[in-house]
Amino acid sequence: MLPAPLTMEVRRGAIAQLGALLADSRVATSGRVAVAVGASQGDRIAEVIAPSLGEARVFRVPDGTVDAAVSLGADLRKGAYEAVVGVGGGKTIDATKYAASLAGIPMVAVATNLSHDGICSPVASLIHEGGKGSFGVPMPLAIMVDLDFVHDAPAALVRSGVGDVVSNLSAIEDWHLGAAERGEPIDGLAISMARTAAEAVLGRSDSIESDAFLTVLAEALILSGMSMVIAGSSRPSSGGDHEILHAVDQLYPGTSNHGELAGIGAAFCFYLREDARRLGEVAGCLRSHDLPVVPGDVGLTLEQFTDAVMLAPSTRPGRYTILEHLRLSETEVRAKVEGYVHAVGR
Repeated sequence: MLPAPLTMEVRRGAIAQLGALLADSRVATSGRVAVAVGASQGDRIAEVIAPSLGEARVFRVPDGTVDAAVSLGADLRKGAYEAVVGVGGGKTIDATKYAASLAGIPMVAVATNLSHDGICSPVASLIHEGGKGSFGVPMPLAIMVDLDFVHDAPAALVRSGVGDVVSNLSAIEDWHLGAAERGEPIDGLAISMARTAAEAVLGRSDSIESDAFLTVLAEALILSGMSMVIAGSSRPSSGGDHEILHAVDQLYPGTSNHGELAGIGAAFCFYLREDARRLGEVAGCLRSHDLPVVPGDVGLTLEQFTDAVMLAPSTRPGRYTILEHLRLSETEVRAKVEGYVHAVGR
């Protein structure tokens, strides 16, 4: 049987209906459920959920660090909770996923933002002393997306979800490359799900002002996360594109958010593949949603982006992508970066 959440809801007012979901005995039998909320929206969320959750204990998650997740996990164990609901953006949901894993209890994800595919993925991206790391966790037991909160989220963060899901197309090509060059096994269902998620967003003419677009984007990000669960790794949604973004995070932390960097990385990887059709589609999609396309759009010089591309393969040892395949020298990478900017620059 495929791993799948008990339910997935994308609509306005979803948070106010949490009580009905948690009444499902498959989530909790005794009703002893904890709620984790982020620092920025905690008061508003607590007010909205109060009528439906009654005396549920609300924990504040200060940030998306390992320390915050470990602290929450300890509180969940001490309280003998049956389940925890993580309500908020990517940092809060990732911290709650990891905390639930440490406490050995299921987690329900309620997203108030659509910045990346972490809503449903079996990975928690958390900050630690050495930088930012990815930690394997079980996928959420149920998923809800409240469009009222998404509409109120910073537009740049919501748009960045487009970059993350469209980068699946580059990751899929890298997975096929790994299969051809190294005999790496491929999961066709995972690839189909990841590609369907990306294509669903790629061809749309509307954007984040529309409930219809936000619904498709939410479903695409969730489907992308599920593809990773089925694959047993991040392979269908993370290739050379994500290697580049992780390198940027390491070298120049705070440059931009995950989805924006994933989009740039994907477009650059299609340029390396000399796939003009996909490059045009991806770059056009990014630009139509006011997302960055070239390094300068996020404040990186050509030299800085070159350094990131050179470092990128070391961020995912053992993963084979177009970057490992070409094995370009620093001089060659610099020339490719210049060519890319010339090809897609405004």
